[in-house]
Amino acid sequence: MSAPKDSRLTLSTVLLLMTPPLLWAGNAIVGRVMQGVVPPVTLNFLRWVLALALLLPLAGWVVRPGDRGMWPHWRRFTLLGLLGVGCYNALQYVALKTSTPINVTLVAASMPVWMLLLGRLFYGVAISRLAALGAALSIAGVVVVLTRGELDQLRALQLVPGDAWVLLAAMLWSWYSWLLARPRPGEDPAHIKSDWAAFLLAQVLMGVAWSGLFAAGEWLTLPPQPVGGSAIQWGWPLAAALVYVAVGPSLLAYRCWGAGVARVGPAMAAFFSNLTPLFAALMSATLLGEPPRLYHAVGFMLIVGGILVSSRR
Repeated sequence: MSAPKDSRLTLSTVLLLMTPPLLWAGNAIVGRVMQGVVPPVTLNFLRWVLALALLLPLAGWVVRPGDRGMWPHWRRFTLLGLLGVGCYNALQYVALKTSTPINVTLVAASMPVWMLLLGRLFYGVAISRLAALGAALSIAGVVVVLTRGELDQLRALQLVPGDAWVLLAAMLWSWYSWLLARPRPGEDPAHIKSDWAAFLLAQVLMGVAWSGLFAAGEWLTLPPQPVGGSAIQWGWPLAAALVYVAVGPSLLAYRCWGAGVARVGPAMAAFFSNLTPLFAALMSATLLGEPPRLYHAVGFMLIVGGILVSSRR
């Protein structure tokens, strides 16, 4: 996937790129609910172990020894697994210890800016005026949702450590997306890249190794548990959460994101990620029994306007 095949937004492309933000918003809600049930980095590890188990029957051939498998390209998949599997979601779960789902997804909405900057600095992709305007509109929509339509609330806005963690996650995800879109010659064999399950499995296998390493470090820093106690509260709530985050935000979202990036490129795809805070706000409001407000609609229109402006040639 050396370059996007077509930068135009078709209905199928829009649906592809709207699916990950919806699933990621749910991921933020689940990550917040699971605080106190399972340590955040361990949650990320368990999530990807389950995703790995689901992918193996679909594309187990890619992990077998031989020239047709992933091993001749292990460096490539090790880096992708580190960024997209080992770091991105773990940092989000860590951020949710001190921040809310809406705040986490809002800070992550800086992603279009990082996409544009990385593309300009490392891939020579010029930042057009329309792209800059689109980024500004999308971020304005995020600010409207954040302040609930009252810009005076910006003065009272307080950042917490979790916001810094998710900002780092957004930078790493931007790098991951550019690596997907602009591989060096020979890095992505056609027979692996054409099989979405094989391509994702190769990343997840390496990502699980990174996640396990990070989870081990987390357990070394956990406070001592009382006799008979456990840092993980096993039960149906945790099982249901793991099934959701393994199937939805992991397999489906990564599949749709990779396909969408292949069509329109990472810079354009990043604007759709700004729908995540809107979906998170709507989900939070629904769970709390609060109806959507006017500022949700205004924010949505600004975010969509940013997508439309940036997609113009």
